[in-house]
Amino acid sequence: MLASCASRLPAPSSPPETSLPAPVVTPSAPLEADDNQPLPVPRVQGNSRWVPVRWSDLPGFKDDNLFEAWTAWVKSCERPGPVFAPLCAEVRQLSIATPEEQRQWLLRRLQPHRVESLDGQAEGLLTSYYEPVIPASRLPGKGYTVPLYRAPASLGQRRPWYTRQEIETQADAQAALRGREIAWIADPVEAMVLHIQGSGRLRITEPDGSQRMVRLAFAATNDQPYKSIGRWLLDQNLTRDATWPGIRQWISQNPQRSNELLWSNPRYVFFKEEALSGTDPSQGPRGAQGVELTPGRSIAVERQNIPYGTPVWLVSSGPTAQLQRLVLAQDTGSAIIGPVRADYFAGWGADAGELAGRLKQPLRLWVLWPR
Repeated sequence: MLASCASRLPAPSSPPETSLPAPVVTPSAPLEADDNQPLPVPRVQGNSRWVPVRWSDLPGFKDDNLFEAWTAWVKSCERPGPVFAPLCAEVRQLSIATPEEQRQWLLRRLQPHRVESLDGQAEGLLTSYYEPVIPASRLPGKGYTVPLYRAPASLGQRRPWYTRQEIETQADAQAALRGREIAWIADPVEAMVLHIQGSGRLRITEPDGSQRMVRLAFAATNDQPYKSIGRWLLDQNLTRDATWPGIRQWISQNPQRSNELLWSNPRYVFFKEEALSGTDPSQGPRGAQGVELTPGRSIAVERQNIPYGTPVWLVSSGPTAQLQRLVLAQDTGSAIIGPVRADYFAGWGADAGELAGRLKQPLRLWVLWPR
């Protein structure tokens, strides 16, 4: 299965935070001390059930480098929800604390809850996504034949808009997009990757021959349903490997059927161009919460089950990765559905793409909620 995070929309602006007194970080009881305290009752959140547990139930909690996650949490505090906004002054102050001080604050201020389905299933699925880096040209030609578009002016006048196949074959759809090209790339499969991931970086050649890096961010879709091209291959019994490497191998062996495969996903994504800071190449794309994503510490979730900005303890063990770490729920995606379901933001570039293309393994989640 291929996860899609192409449905990223900015969250509404939060009201200004009120000033809070600076917290005093004091040592608290050892990790095991909470075993003597009564637990709250379970609660239903969307289509999930949150079951309170002891901190000692979180695998690997003592070993994580929390400093990396704190960076993502400070970013979430740029647009916090009403539950976490009162904690943000403390979160910011603790960004310069030691990992042990951060860990003790978590013990004191938050209660872990195991996330499970309403029928008690606590194991789900982890996949991954990333920001591709793709060579591009501002003008077509010299092998650059695949356009990437801004949203057409007529997008809101027809719902749903044309399918992917119609956009690439019908004269009226192409006329509506004429002049809306942002750039051109060479590979239609890379264009599909960009559409599925929802954002990407272009190493773009300008008409004068100069090159620069820009970001394409999600702007809109054609309102058609997302269909996994990996699932299409599996359903047709054409492959047993529906990872990106497996899909690319199948296309290389069946080039005459590449359009058939790509058109099986009718959803089409339109983009907007954003400048990338030359002094901060680590700047991530913005997720659905409206804050920059942090590689390895941001996840996409189904918002009704885990609200944006929630710190989450993530555990996943499989052939691709061994993960026990604190992450932040900062994004969503049209294929990210279910109570124990997450898409792990791997970052950008080839290594991130390799991880994102192969990661598909069991998942357990614990939300960390204010006491």
